[in-house]
Amino acid sequence: MFAKPFSTGRGPSPWLCLLFVLLSAPGPVPAADDERTDQLVRLASDDSAVRQEALRQLGRSRDGRLVTFFASYQQGDAYVHNGRVVLCSKFQDNGGRKMAPLSDPLTAKPLSNADGAPLIVPADDLKSIGPSGRERRAVADAIRLLEIWSPALETRLSAIRRFGNGRKSEFLEPLGELVDAEVPDAVRDRAIESIALIELGSEDFSDSPEKRIAAANRLGELASASAVPILEELLKKPDSLEASEHQAFTMALETIEWYQWKIARVQDLFYGLSLGSVLILVALGLAIIFGQMGVINMAHGELMMIGAYATYEVQLLFGHTPDDPVNVFFLVALPVAFLLSAFVGFLIEVLVVRHLYGRPLETLLATWGVGLVLIQFVRLRYGDNIGVNSPTWLVGSFEPIQDLRISYNRVFIMSLCALCVLAIWAIMNRTRRGLLIRATVQNRETAESLGVNTRRTDGLTFALGAGLAGVAGYAWTLIGGVTPDMGQNHIVDAFLVVVTGGVGELVGSVMAGLGLGVINKVIEPALGSAIWAKVILLLLVIVFIQWKPAGLFPPKGRMADV
Repeated sequence: MFAKPFSTGRGPSPWLCLLFVLLSAPGPVPAADDERTDQLVRLASDDSAVRQEALRQLGRSRDGRLVTFFASYQQGDAYVHNGRVVLCSKFQDNGGRKMAPLSDPLTAKPLSNADGAPLIVPADDLKSIGPSGRERRAVADAIRLLEIWSPALETRLSAIRRFGNGRKSEFLEPLGELVDAEVPDAVRDRAIESIALIELGSEDFSDSPEKRIAAANRLGELASASAVPILEELLKKPDSLEASEHQAFTMALETIEWYQWKIARVQDLFYGLSLGSVLILVALGLAIIFGQMGVINMAHGELMMIGAYATYEVQLLFGHTPDDPVNVFFLVALPVAFLLSAFVGFLIEVLVVRHLYGRPLETLLATWGVGLVLIQFVRLRYGDNIGVNSPTWLVGSFEPIQDLRISYNRVFIMSLCALCVLAIWAIMNRTRRGLLIRATVQNRETAESLGVNTRRTDGLTFALGAGLAGVAGYAWTLIGGVTPDMGQNHIVDAFLVVVTGGVGELVGSVMAGLGLGVINKVIEPALGSAIWAKVILLLLVIVFIQWKPAGLFPPKGRMADV
């Protein structure tokens, strides 16, 4: 009946029948897998020399599947069953009898019996295999040899770096294969660097000054940070060096240290910009409340804290964990953090601040008390410390130039800051609500006479500033800890940004936030203490205010005469 559709009146074509047979027949096991299976079986040999040779061959196979096998092999999950190596990570209890579900050592997929059912055998039928104490290093080396051919670039680069730091001459051959193969430039450069590190630091080349000098010159050209400890170690023994070696090593060390110093300063600048972005996010809301309304809100830091805890609650709601990521939670957390902080800020304005306009000292004390209440409430609810796991797309970094690592989470914070600044500018200058806010600030009586509900405008303005503080807390979860008193660590810096930039001035807040963030991160390494860096920063701000009491941009509106 299968031949009928192909019939020509004389029965099925013999070529079609042959094709059907070939397609229906089970394919043979690839020769490479047969060879790999034999090599795995040799790991169960009682002869250590046979096991060592099997490890060497497996390590040179470039078969990435073996990385997972070796991990199971080290953990004791590898066994021999009927002359074949299998995996079993967990035993089952079947009526008091210990049974073992078997998996393929290369694919880690469950094995099946002739009926297609999962292959489960008595645990007594298995022979456990694993590396001896001396062989564990060989297994680790085999994994490294496999990892340098990994399709994952970061895994590949890390493995090559470990080769160089290990200073073992036996790694020169696989590294040389990488240099000669068609690989990305980053891989080839890292392999060349690791080869030079081995030639410089390995004892096998201690009697080859020409090779060590060439390696030092190459590392100096590459500005390799990994070469610094090796060069320093060699230069500590000047009597064992020839004059040419001492000179070459010294020049290479100076070249590398100069390059690394410049990279460190650029890194500090990047960290300063990201810290300044957080300060801007905090100070934007404070600038609106303090600058536009004349209210000193000492609970502003706690509004930032509420945004951070809102992000944590959204994470719990979505069930996001590093092992089971649900990255969409972080996108949902942004509006939630803004709205929840804005709602709390609106309540503070309606219940407390609204009744204290014109009395700045009482407003300061009242909002300070509200902040203490919020801190204690959160501490009773969550304890002293929680953690927010970043989404996977913000984990890690990229390297635009050698040794300069730019983390994705800090780039996100700076981008978020830029969007918030543009949004506030658009709201204040391109919307009716912004027009009402500016009108209320410039002349409340005239605005009221024109029908502006100034009370509602005050509440919405306070809520907007509080919502921006919540966004700052949301961003802070990417780079800092989340604690009930986290706002206390930022409120002073936020006020410094507002005062330095000019009360109520958007451009001034942006410039001051970035400036103070960069200055803090630049002087912190020099002083070796974050506390002393803040002290020096405070003194600099005091001196600046003595020179320009109104800040970079003098305030306008209600606070103009302060």
